[in-house]
Amino acid sequence: QMLLQILTLLGAVTLFLFGLSLLSGGLQKVAGDGLRSFLASMTSNPFKQIITGIGITAVIQSSTATTIMVVSFVNAGLLALGQAIGVIMGAHIGTTITSWIMAVFGFSFNMADFAYPLFLVGFFLRSNKKQKYKDIGEIIIGFCLFFIGFAQLRATAQVLITPERLGFLQGWTGLGGWSVMIFLLIGIVLTVCFQSSAATMAIIMILVTTGVIPFRLAAAMILGENIGTTIAANIAASVGNTAAKRTAISHT
Repeated sequence: QMLLQILTLLGAVTLFLFGLSLLSGGLQKVAGDGLRSFLASMTSNPFKQIITGIGITAVIQSSTATTIMVVSFVNAGLLALGQAIGVIMGAHIGTTITSWIMAVFGFSFNMADFAYPLFLVGFFLRSNKKQKYKDIGEIIIGFCLFFIGFAQLRATAQVLITPERLGFLQGWTGLGGWSVMIFLLIGIVLTVCFQSSAATMAIIMILVTTGVIPFRLAAAMILGENIGTTIAANIAASVGNTAAKRTAISHT
């Protein structure tokens, strides 16, 4: 029974990540080259750079995609290091919108009930011959899988993740500053494993709502999650020039 619940939990996380990947991929296809030209033109001052980072990340629902795009632009000489840092700072703000969607809709409503009818709409659009409709269908399907996965993750976690079963975590909550460092490290490791700050954020929300960890240490995990999400950009920059490497390091 326990093994089945663990496998269900992992499957729910996979579905959640797959949905987010489809959603992000579809949005990037619909935005197309316009997104790249917008990024290049909207970086003349720090305020515009931050707004651009927020806007692009809010649209494509992936700070990693935005950051990798920025690193590639710096590598190609289309953006200066100073401009890139501003956009990356904005991307960090933009990525919080995913968390707000989960917090407002994922816990207040059972979005899976709305997701299934929408899934049908997405499927028919995905079957259309026109590429534009295919991409919109992909966005809808990704959005639906994102919420179905999150709903299943929450339902399974509420059975599996309890203070009794995760008592060892509670044993680490009273160590003062060491507790903060431990949970910060857990946040980093989870994000590196899942390669998604949204998945880590979902787990953190569940740990707090089930009373396993206090808010103070959830905040430490979120800081760790933000460090963990920089790994992908550093990997992308490892084959780039010095400016690209500096951009990735500034992200960290």
